[in-house]
Amino acid sequence: MNYISLQVLRTATSNFSVNNKLGEGGYREVFKGELQDEKEIVVERLSANSAQGFNELKNDLVLTNKLKHKNLVQLLCVCLQEKLLVYEYMPNGSLDTTLIGNSPSSSY
Repeated sequence: MNYISLQVLRTATSNFSVNNKLGEGGYREVFKGELQDEKEIVVERLSANSAQGFNELKNDLVLTNKLKHKNLVQLLCVCLQEKLLVYEYMPNGSLDTTLIGNSPSSSY
């Protein structure tokens, strides 16, 4: 497992700026970032004040180590200082958006 510092991730996400926020839900927020080498990343920030956030972190780490496939987004590193998971950025969005689109319902 690779580790990364909180300061590097703060810089990459412009201090977790609202402008870089991709979404949120349950016990996490998701931000887009760019490292110094211009590699685009996604940073998943788990709730710092929730025991559930810690459980989510543990579950994500266990699952990610078991599920490695070329068609799945890869976990690049973690930051334990603030329960952050760093994934590769996929510029074309998620599979569900690609398959279903952004429409609330589809007619068949």
